[in-house]
Amino acid sequence: MSGLVVAMDGPSGSGKSSASRGVARALGLRYLDTGAMYRAVTWWMLQRGVNLEDAAGIAARSAEPALAMGTDPDAPGVTVDGVDVSGPIRGAEVTGAVSAVSAVPEVRRRLVALQREIIAESLPGGGIVVEGRDIGTVVAPDAPVKIYLTASADARAQRRTAELDGTTVEAQKAAMARRDSIDSTRKADPLAKAADAVELDTTPLDLDEVIAEVLRLVKERV
Repeated sequence: MSGLVVAMDGPSGSGKSSASRGVARALGLRYLDTGAMYRAVTWWMLQRGVNLEDAAGIAARSAEPALAMGTDPDAPGVTVDGVDVSGPIRGAEVTGAVSAVSAVPEVRRRLVALQREIIAESLPGGGIVVEGRDIGTVVAPDAPVKIYLTASADARAQRRTAELDGTTVEAQKAAMARRDSIDSTRKADPLAKAADAVELDTTPLDLDEVIAEVLRLVKERV
């Protein structure tokens, strides 16, 4: 598996995170959650009172937060300016605001550069599974294995509701539809399936079945 990059893209609730970590664990690879990086920058902006409706204001401060990403699939973690924000970035406030921050080109340019650095640093040690929304199209277009996970709106909403307290399936379905619209129509690096990616519908599959199918695709393509 030396030098392997597995690009795992797809919308929220499609099973990217759990599947990516499981695949990385099975293959002895590193793991990178690029969504956590955008969430971390969003958390930083919220903490400093940056107006998230002001793209220029976000762009002006996009280089300030110092991010450090863990790549162990068993303990990925993320810190901003030395503060562990692994928990706070999963809260409702960040979740509701991350698409606005992610749409700012300056934020994307900086984080894509960091993501490519992390990928390059991981290759001598074996390789890496990278999950996000633009991995196969922008971050690692030369990845030998590209997979686009999807699932029905109901399945995605049910999964996300099970992970969160104080929400409903209908509320999550509406929130995901809004985020999907923003992510897929933004001008900078929109959510999209790479032309050479394999699409995998996870609706009828449990986690072990998704991981097994991805491992089969890796074996087939490498």
